[in-house]
Amino acid sequence: MELSVVIPVMNEEANIQPLMERLQKALEGIDYEVIFVDDGSTDGTTTRIKELATPRTKLIVLNRNFGQSLAMMAGIDAARGEVIATIDGDLQNDPADIPIMLEKLRQEGWDVVAGIRARRQDGLLLRKIPSKIANWIIRKSTGVHLHDYGCTLKLFKRDVAKNLGLYGELHRFIPVLAKLYGAKMTEMEVRHHPRLHGTSKYGIGRTFKVISDLMLMLFFQKYATKPMHLFGTLGFGMFGIGMAINGYLFLLKLLGHDIGGRPLLILGALLTLGGIQLITTGFLAEIMVRTYYEAQHKRPYIVKEVYEGR
Repeated sequence: MELSVVIPVMNEEANIQPLMERLQKALEGIDYEVIFVDDGSTDGTTTRIKELATPRTKLIVLNRNFGQSLAMMAGIDAARGEVIATIDGDLQNDPADIPIMLEKLRQEGWDVVAGIRARRQDGLLLRKIPSKIANWIIRKSTGVHLHDYGCTLKLFKRDVAKNLGLYGELHRFIPVLAKLYGAKMTEMEVRHHPRLHGTSKYGIGRTFKVISDLMLMLFFQKYATKPMHLFGTLGFGMFGIGMAINGYLFLLKLLGHDIGGRPLLILGALLTLGGIQLITTGFLAEIMVRTYYEAQHKRPYIVKEVYEGR
């Protein structure tokens, strides 16, 4: 199959019919499939997809809401196309851009073509400004220079998409994951439309999640195969500071000062070790989760139902 289009959806009942119509029109002449992944919808999204399903349509219904990353992973796992496209189900991405991106990927030999939302139709204060700040931070810290990390519309060669490893909420870091895999990436401007139906699933509260995920990405990018370079450096640094403080207190003791009532050493040690321990526990826990799922061929989502159109 030439193309698989993966669409995570949650409570997008009113958008399903116009989205499917636009996909059929845009992808005419292409051997494609559309894979909807229902991520715990509580409205009639699932029913609507079944009503409108064609032989090119597949619906994967997850057991509950697992988040966009795992919904996207479920769709990619089921995809059969040589090229896999991801797109939002809210009609803000335009399916008409997919054939143009597909042509660019083929003719120029890229592994990933990422979209840049031109004239973005979102709120300035709560969406555009935080997004620009986040994009700048990610570019500077990871060295992966793309303009719009938040645009879901992307095309991947099959081998890249299947090896992304979209655990947790890492969908916004797909370009970084692709770079770690060794993919050749480019980007192009795509159309962006205002949301007509439903409500956005994003908010300013995701900023803290982005920061946490960014720390994880930096760890995987720089220290995944050599963690001792990180933990050893921190450990020796802490040991050196501790020895300096202990030496200072030992010198004071020799000079006759009473150091028994000084809380400096205990407080500093507790705060520093506690913070480092929490951060490293998070890193190690992430690695353990990946090992648990990948070594046993388990998936971090539960499929309730698979429906194929007739």
